[in-house]
Amino acid sequence: MKDKTIDYCLRATWQAVMKMYNEQAAEYDVTMAVGFALLSIDPEEGTPSTALGPRMGMEATSLSRTLKTMEEKGLIERKPNPADGRGVLIHLTEFGLEKRNFSKDRVVTFNEAVRGNISEEKINNFYEVIETINDLIQNRRVFNQKETAIK
Repeated sequence: MKDKTIDYCLRATWQAVMKMYNEQAAEYDVTMAVGFALLSIDPEEGTPSTALGPRMGMEATSLSRTLKTMEEKGLIERKPNPADGRGVLIHLTEFGLEKRNFSKDRVVTFNEAVRGNISEEKINNFYEVIETINDLIQNRRVFNQKETAIK
């Protein structure tokens, strides 16, 4: 993979991770997106629907579709937010908690497998590289902004 670009390696690896999680999730009639949403919802207090999108990095349309599917499957229920009369809290049902535990188990198993095969030093280097890439992107330090605006 030495001749591959960084973005190619990130994309290919993420695609492999998504495929792995989707294969696991399909056995339990859910998707990786649903599993990720289950893990993003506070199991005790619920989570404001407006906080889920940013937490999961999902656009509103995709999130709405995912939440609708989850509600139809009986994984979540929407309740008024007592702190904000206009808002809605997403709460897990008992069935949702069960699926959340399954999802959490799969994430922990994956992380244990990776950590069992890669040294702590390499894991720390990986996190450092990912943090730097995110910083470059978030602080718009990849492309010259004037150059981008002209094109």
